[in-house]
Amino acid sequence: MILLYCKKVHKTVDGLCSECEALQSCAHARLTKCPHEENKPKCAKCQIHCYALAQRARIQAVMRYSGPRMLLHRPDLAVQYLLD
Repeated sequence: MILLYCKKVHKTVDGLCSECEALQSCAHARLTKCPHEENKPKCAKCQIHCYALAQRARIQAVMRYSGPRMLLHRPDLAVQYLLD
């Protein structure tokens, strides 16, 4: 989702910009340390907030942009997310 966002909003051609790269690294680090592990609920239903307020706002912007577009770019992941 971050790659889709970065390509369209930040107009990157290859990979991620430095800001999105840092956000992705932070997201991966947070997910690996999550106490829920594989049973992690959706962010809106989770009792543990993984991100600080500034990061949370950036993640929300990414998800707000990329979420609806996932049906076009990765329908398999979008359907899996909706089923969860």
